[in-house]
Amino acid sequence: MKKIIKIVFSLSLVFYLFALVVLLFLGTRGYIWADMTLIEYIKSSSNLIPFKTISTYTNAIFNGSMNMDIPIKNLAGNLIMFLPMGIYLPYFIKRLNKASGLSITMIILLFVIEVIQLVTRRGSFDIDDFILNLLGALIGFGLWKMKFVQKLLKYNRGNSSFANKRM
Repeated sequence: MKKIIKIVFSLSLVFYLFALVVLLFLGTRGYIWADMTLIEYIKSSSNLIPFKTISTYTNAIFNGSMNMDIPIKNLAGNLIMFLPMGIYLPYFIKRLNKASGLSITMIILLFVIEVIQLVTRRGSFDIDDFILNLLGALIGFGLWKMKFVQKLLKYNRGNSSFANKRM
């Protein structure tokens, strides 16, 4: 059973990473900005003000000022997109089994992703996306740390070092 869980986790990680790359870096975003210099693009597509986009979308949900699909997809999508990272990272990298280690790793990873999106013109640098992605990963980590999940894995991992740790 232990081997089956590892195989399922490994395969699902591959599919998740593929979907993440497609969502974050592939597609037609960026082509309309081809006539701008990189500096102009960076200035026009960066949001460094925390909660600016989040509050705009939250207000739109309550006052109906935009199609509901846009704010809901943006807010929920950014939250859910990195939720699996909060599960996969501590599963595959035992040093990330604490919130502090996971948080630092996710901050670095998300910063790199936002910069790559900006430089490749495949998205923007939005601090609100960063906040929602980090929050999603931490929610995933919270799910990972739930007792029933840990008991299930402890049962399936038998005598592994992970199973011998006290929770």
